[in-house]
Amino acid sequence: MGRRELRENIFKLLFLSAFNQEDEMPRQLELYFDNLEDLQDKDQIYMEDKFRLIMEKLQEIDGLLNEKSSGWKTTRMSKVDLTILRLAVYEIRYDEDVPTGVAINEAVELAKRFGQDESASFVNGILGAVAQE
Repeated sequence: MGRRELRENIFKLLFLSAFNQEDEMPRQLELYFDNLEDLQDKDQIYMEDKFRLIMEKLQEIDGLLNEKSSGWKTTRMSKVDLTILRLAVYEIRYDEDVPTGVAINEAVELAKRFGQDESASFVNGILGAVAQE
């Protein structure tokens, strides 16, 4: 699996977590991975690890998003936009393997694909503010 496909699957896992209780997530992850075709062990491990790391930093990430998004608290954001932002902020702040520009560009592409008409510019604006720090 390429990085873009891995990132998209991590986005989907994070999105699942917005609708499931924490204790339900192990089963949800299992079901998700069971339905992926040609899944290699290394890809599943990578996705599970990154998902877990993002979830561990969720409070910090949401705090930063609330600080940088004037007038748009995380509680008011669409679940798709918020999920994309969480993934991208994690990559910008904590993942040394992902350059900031790549994290922003990939987030904008996810927003174009899964978000609403304004999602790409919304995501880009907030991530621009995060990256300036």
